Amino acid sequence: MRPGPRNLITDVDGLRVGQSQDSALRSGVTVLTADRPFTAAVHVMGGAPGTRETDLLAPDRLVQQVDALVLSGGSAFGLDACSGVADALRLMGRGFAVGDQRVPIVPGAILFDLLNGGDKAWSRNPYAALGAAALHAAAADFALGTAGAGYGATTQNWKGGIGSASAVLPSGLTVGALVAVNALGSATAGDSRHFWAAPWEEDDEFGGLGPAPRQPPQEAPLPRKRTGLSTTIAIVATDAALTQAQAQRMAIAAHDGMARALLPSHTPLDGDLVFAAATGARVLTDPLTDSFQLGHAATTCLARAIARAVYLATPQPGDVQPVWRGHGQTP
Repeated sequence: MRPGPRNLITDVDGLRVGQSQDSALRSGVTVLTADRPFTAAVHVMGGAPGTRETDLLAPDRLVQQVDALVLSGGSAFGLDACSGVADALRLMGRGFAVGDQRVPIVPGAILFDLLNGGDKAWSRNPYAALGAAALHAAAADFALGTAGAGYGATTQNWKGGIGSASAVLPSGLTVGALVAVNALGSATAGDSRHFWAAPWEEDDEFGGLGPAPRQPPQEAPLPRKRTGLSTTIAIVATDAALTQAQAQRMAIAAHDGMARALLPSHTPLDGDLVFAAATGARVLTDPLTDSFQLGHAATTCLARAIARAVYLATPQPGDVQPVWRGHGQTP
């Protein structure tokens, strides 16, 4: 496997990502969309999720495809970003047809960034407007690090952010990951700058420091980050033609990538969640082998994307945490 030409989730042909953020708010929104509906699924492993329309992504539900997936800051307020995206899609004539009406299907998930130093004293919820702006900005290329839903994100010891990565399988299938990293856990080992995801790094994409030296035995970890400042939300995508059930298996496998890149992960205080998206452009020629490799690629792409999010974060005035590439530390 090698990364696609962009090393972004948009190496999956037909997918686009849009982002918007507010520097005063210290928060933002990231939207994944396409020109036509795509199959989607979800799997939640964190103990404190915040979601919209995820129940309809079960394989036995009526609607099997969606128009967009939304990752947002803002805790429960950020779910309003989905409304902004849905309103904008409806104006474009997009959505599930019900009589003469169109109902855009826009599942979403949120992370908690309300205590990151930004101005949260709004009189009107800003996330619907941020969601619409992110949708209108959707393109094949997009910023990583301090952007979109990861604009105000943090981790146990470094500033978090938005990350993405991709891989092309020997079969020609493409897999990509997109993630907003706001974890209770750490992306690096102990007090070092070595990423837990280093064994899966491609082309020094997050510094090339290599695996961490062997860590000494540790006592049971404590939640060092302030309670509530948590949750990593992600999307893994492929151009394969998958059923909703097959897409859900890919999302389940991808959680292994989160566990490889963030320690600890899936805690009671995180709302860790992975969406899966499948555009259906390429038929599986060997369903058993292809499905096996899709899960593996989703796992490694998500681990890499998490490290890239932290690696590419940039400093902003009022930051409550240091950036990995701080002064005098860039490799």
